[in-house]
Amino acid sequence: MHLRRAGAGPWRGSGWLGPPIVDARPGRFTEATVTAVQDDAVVLITGAARRVGARIARELHAAGARIAVHCRQSMDEATALCDALNAVRPDSAAPFRADLLHVDALPDMVARCVDRFGRLDGLVNNASSFFATPVGAIDTAAWDDLIGSNVKAPLFLAQAAAPALADSRGAIVNIVDIHAERPLRGYPVYSIAKAGLYGLTRSLAIELAPHIRVNGVSPGAIVWPEDGQFPPDERDRIVEHSLMKRIGSPEDIAGAVRFLLFDAPYVTGQVLAVDGGRSVHL
Repeated sequence: MHLRRAGAGPWRGSGWLGPPIVDARPGRFTEATVTAVQDDAVVLITGAARRVGARIARELHAAGARIAVHCRQSMDEATALCDALNAVRPDSAAPFRADLLHVDALPDMVARCVDRFGRLDGLVNNASSFFATPVGAIDTAAWDDLIGSNVKAPLFLAQAAAPALADSRGAIVNIVDIHAERPLRGYPVYSIAKAGLYGLTRSLAIELAPHIRVNGVSPGAIVWPEDGQFPPDERDRIVEHSLMKRIGSPEDIAGAVRFLLFDAPYVTGQVLAVDGGRSVHL
């Protein structure tokens, strides 16, 4: 980052005060349009040790960002990913373990990230539980897990990260789901949770403007669950219903996240569907 801050920071107590950050370089964004650029930016990604989260980490790292790789249980994989990223660019990635359902611990994770890297420019709320909850078999444990990982944790993590993100004129990207708007049969609690995250994305865009942009990415079928929740015939039906006649890739999601973090300074409060056109005629 090469931003020059004029005067006091924008976050004070319960309100937003102080002049905006100004980039002194010719041709760069200024005033309220300033956003995190990828040169040395620091991005915290939840659920980043594996699958789509790991691909997002690699994409943003390739763009020049330093990466805080969050995990809950996959510490070995998180460490291996950081080792690979640090081999490309030394001291550019570090793992952070936390249970996102324990929201009281989230400010500490943000503080550790800022202590480690000196700043925070982006937050990607990627971690998510996903499993079926047919009506008649829903219990409070399933509710707490799905709502906690998909709505409660993103809210409280965004709240904890807001002061640091405001200082850097940063951005938040939430990984939503096309089923936030079109519920998936057999998955009512998951669909409710993602609908909540959709609403949270737009609400935070209002609450945190103009200092922090907040957007979302709504994936369609990207990577099939590892526990066989979708049998082959169901997978074929989903692919056939996509206008692109294929599932997406983690790279598709990572590219959208990179765009919203680094290349969309006038975009906030939006949720971008990356689903091969499937949601057009669900």
